[in-house]
Amino acid sequence: MANPTRKKLFIKTYGCQMNVYDSARMADVLAPLGYTATETAEEADMVILNTCHIREKAAEKVFSDLGRIRPLKNAKDNMIVAVAGCVAQAEGSEILARAPHVDIVVGPQAYHRLPEMVARATRAREQVLDTDFPAEPKFDHLPAPRADGPTAFLSVQEGCDKFCTFCVVPYTRGAEYSRPAADVLREARILVGGGAREITLLGQNVNAFHGEGPDGSTWTLGRLIRALAEVDGLARIRYTTSHPRDMDDDLIAAHGEVPQLMPFLHLPVQSGSDKILAAMNRGHTADDFRRIVDKLRGARADIALSSDFITGYPGETDKDFDETMELVGDVGFVQSFSFKYSPRPGTPAALLKPQVPDDVKTERLHLLQQVLDAQLRAFNTSCVGSTFDILLTNPGRYPGQIVGRSPYLQAVHVMADPKHIGSIVPVKVVSVEAYSLGAVWADNETKAASA
Repeated sequence: MANPTRKKLFIKTYGCQMNVYDSARMADVLAPLGYTATETAEEADMVILNTCHIREKAAEKVFSDLGRIRPLKNAKDNMIVAVAGCVAQAEGSEILARAPHVDIVVGPQAYHRLPEMVARATRAREQVLDTDFPAEPKFDHLPAPRADGPTAFLSVQEGCDKFCTFCVVPYTRGAEYSRPAADVLREARILVGGGAREITLLGQNVNAFHGEGPDGSTWTLGRLIRALAEVDGLARIRYTTSHPRDMDDDLIAAHGEVPQLMPFLHLPVQSGSDKILAAMNRGHTADDFRRIVDKLRGARADIALSSDFITGYPGETDKDFDETMELVGDVGFVQSFSFKYSPRPGTPAALLKPQVPDDVKTERLHLLQQVLDAQLRAFNTSCVGSTFDILLTNPGRYPGQIVGRSPYLQAVHVMADPKHIGSIVPVKVVSVEAYSLGAVWADNETKAASA
């Protein structure tokens, strides 16, 4: 059978790590059709915008990008333009109406059917809309994953049943679904066999994982992590994104008992005000969050925490914001993602009153980010003089420089031979840059090995 004609594929990925994973899997699905990656839309025979609906004006940003792609499409008649992801799920018909040069609109649960959609778009010259939630899991129809370097993502859970009032994920990604543990373990072995040393387990609500175990029982995320730790060659395990309501005692204990589980956890809290947390339908209080943090630090004293925050949620008062600042001071975070509240169409919070004025949201965000940035700098500065193992992942900006990942997910720069990419080596931190650390080999033996 002849090889398919080689064609170029450009994917622009917006938003979360789940979308990064999905983009890679879309490329895998399209590879048998002859598509190989290119870095620019200008060179592409197919362009996919893999979209995110979380942030403000998400849909308008997609339409803006589609406007820039339209001349490329007009100049290359056979180009296929597709919109995937959560904006596609939420705005499918509107996209086809407003951007008639779009050939395919596909939701995040249907991209395993892309080859069929491409055939329809090219042969029948029809616009294709597929935003169904299929009865069969898409993972059953995807090709085996491929490792692309020493780190890899592995999706274990999708969807969310929490229905936070500000969030569109339950509507765009659907109900919570957990993959069978045997499938996850099989893919982990494939990734490690392809060179991955570190795997990050992904899910919209990853610690709600409740997949079927090989014996028919239900496995939790903690049980899954313990099994993954037995995969020969898998040196590091991470997971994201979590919900405080699903931080059970077994998962917390795993942080102290599984050496491969890195001492860094992203655990979104959103607010420190119980009134706002209740309005958000978060299902926990600020003190519940503090107690979880205390348990985590009891299990592993060196664990570092990251979180998400929203300022200016409808009805947030100065007192509510002060309580958020108090929580930040009490807990201490080494990394954070903070945003002004923006109404997402179709979510309950979009209809709440009173909406906080934008200038107030902006001021609160500025104050919050000042404290969070100070905590980040303080943590990075505290690492100077410390020795820890880093996973060397890719060449740096300068000749002879390699970038690695610390246990706390910091970027660390060290001078090393590229042959060591994929190795885990001890380094001593000697400097702090804006968003990274500088390091040297920790001892003469490893320094000599780097030559």
